[in-house]
Amino acid sequence: MFERFTVDARGVVTGAVEYASRAGSPVVTEEHLLFALLDREGTRAALALGSLGVTARRGEIAEALAAARRRGGMSKADEDALAGLGISVEEIVARVEEAHGPGALSGAEPGKAWPSGRPAFTKGAKKVLEKSLRMAVARKRKSIGDEHVLLALVVMPGVVGEVLAEFGGTYGEVERVLGI
Repeated sequence: MFERFTVDARGVVTGAVEYASRAGSPVVTEEHLLFALLDREGTRAALALGSLGVTARRGEIAEALAAARRRGGMSKADEDALAGLGISVEEIVARVEEAHGPGALSGAEPGKAWPSGRPAFTKGAKKVLEKSLRMAVARKRKSIGDEHVLLALVVMPGVVGEVLAEFGGTYGEVERVLGI
């Protein structure tokens, strides 16, 4: 599949691997793909994120993603649903962190090396890359660009898509700005 990726899309994947490595993460996640997209300059995805004001809010995005990791990757929608049942996710997180330490629900294992020497992609990250192929094919493109990776991130359910939408990067807005 990677042979169909443009130079820009390969740059996103490479950037995501670098983010994971620097973070000491044993895997490459959707979050790493997002940060790699936010680092790009002069590409279709970078222009879309910039024109929507998403790139300028990188710090806020990082904080929102850190908060979601602290909640064990639970989305705001999940948190709201539980609140409707009288369950406070914040209270649960506080109790778990009291017993097991800060960030206990984040699932992070800093410093763990990649056993094969190559990065492993989470199921979610793999699904984003597969969805980017489907996005390109649906638009009758022969190659997968970084804009397709961005579209896949915003359309996929989960925390990264939710955070992007919260900061103006909804599927409809990204599609509108890309002109596709």
